[in-house]
Amino acid sequence: MIDLNPIPVTQADVSALKPGIHDPIVFGKNPTSHMLQAVFSDGSWNSAAIVPFGDITLSPLALCLHYGQTVFEGFKAYRHAAGGISIFRMERHFQRINQSLYRMAMPELSEELFLKGIRQLVALEKDWVPSDPDASLYIRPFVFASEPRLGVKGASEYRFMVVCMPMGKYYDQNVSVKVETGFVRAVDGGTGAAKCGGNYAAAILPTQLANREGYDQLIWTDAIHHEYMEESGTMNLMFVIDGKLITPALSGNILDGVTRDSILTLAQDLGIPVEERKISYRELIAAFEAGKEIEAFGVGTAAVISPIDRIGINGKDYFPSVQDDCLFYSLKNELQDIRTGKVRDRHGWNTLV
Repeated sequence: MIDLNPIPVTQADVSALKPGIHDPIVFGKNPTSHMLQAVFSDGSWNSAAIVPFGDITLSPLALCLHYGQTVFEGFKAYRHAAGGISIFRMERHFQRINQSLYRMAMPELSEELFLKGIRQLVALEKDWVPSDPDASLYIRPFVFASEPRLGVKGASEYRFMVVCMPMGKYYDQNVSVKVETGFVRAVDGGTGAAKCGGNYAAAILPTQLANREGYDQLIWTDAIHHEYMEESGTMNLMFVIDGKLITPALSGNILDGVTRDSILTLAQDLGIPVEERKISYRELIAAFEAGKEIEAFGVGTAAVISPIDRIGINGKDYFPSVQDDCLFYSLKNELQDIRTGKVRDRHGWNTLV
């Protein structure tokens, strides 16, 4: 069993943090100086440690390389105006990674390893948290099967790791999307609600094809009718129509987004009507053709709230509103103020480091 009081730390000889690394921030390329790791073997997690960031060694027979047992999460730490640091909704992400691990037949993580380990890692890397209000420290926990053996089976050995990196805006401008009615992201009974690597791998080719047509991302539709909208690439999907905030209802095909849940909660706080239900792209076309003012946006940990200014449906483009008085801007500002400590954290979402 793991002794976590505290996790042992091996300090990096030289910090990777250099002057100017936060300006500009290039997401995905600037890991912090340390990482958290642990090993699952003999039926339990052990060998937890925080070590200098560096390459890892895997056998070419590691099961993750052949059969796809990989699960990950993503969330953020923010620097408050008063100088403190908090991690946003860490407990919810802990619950979700364990749900994904269960679906992928992988061992669940203990609360102590996940929550205490990540708090200790972020505290160690506190100087990496940007002070820019639009920036954050991105936290990426992941688990993969490391047992060196071929065979379609659940592994007997796994690795848990956490890396961090500064992050600015994932999308630096409004997003254009295409409604996808050919390729499928997820099917009933599949792994669509799990945050596993295979879901993202299967999306790469359709997204590349949409990019060639001038779109940034896809809106995925259901696998049966190719009509009901589900997710948008790296984001959950939301619309404002007739003053109502509408989002696809959760199913086994849709990731239970933490930002999605946060926005729905804030909307209800602000007295905004909320509907979680199936949304056909035909309903969306009808609303556009009726001249209704429509807002469309994606929500996610990386994307936060990303306005959608163009939607391609069956070869025709439609243009949601992105005016300054749009509802999504109010929701985005409210969420950001909670994350950065500017307003009271009335839902207890921030974990102080």
